Amino acid sequence: MKRRLLAGAIAMASLVSGAGRAQPAEWQTIVGRDLRFRVEMPAPATESKAAEKEKGHASERIGWASKLNGEMFDFDYVDYQPGWYSERDTKVMARELGRGEAEKAFPRARFKYVRDEPVTLQGWDGYALDIEDQGGAVVMMRTYIVKDRLYRLLVTAKSEDTNKAAATRFLDSLRLAQTRQ
Repeated sequence: MKRRLLAGAIAMASLVSGAGRAQPAEWQTIVGRDLRFRVEMPAPATESKAAEKEKGHASERIGWASKLNGEMFDFDYVDYQPGWYSERDTKVMARELGRGEAEKAFPRARFKYVRDEPVTLQGWDGYALDIEDQGGAVVMMRTYIVKDRLYRLLVTAKSEDTNKAAATRFLDSLRLAQTRQ
């Protein structure tokens, strides 16, 4: 009886320890103080606030950043003045914001734009931009406009499948409390 218990304990310990195998990274869920969103990031994620305000901002920019295997995971949002986006064509605005300065920073002669298109999240307009270098590493960006709030996600990933899977998990994890009908 003791032998079976000891064998079971050893088996359980090896499962818990991973018996030398790499364990998946711990992830944490970030929930907005106003409960309007949630997103998953590798732990630990560090919160930051940027007091500088750009034209149209109604609040400071609040963001979180973390790293996994040396790759960056960044998420932020900022509220704009009432009507700033909600009274405009959000498809056009999402494209402009999603592309930003990308063509200057990542010239098409040296980088491949693997995804460059409008997207939606729960009915809200957004933009997806994934740029790959010659070695297969990518920068993946998502921008979403929800009423007069702007959400942005940015992640880098080396060419390995595990890095790209973590990047995709992060980008796909954003959930909003509001659905556009």
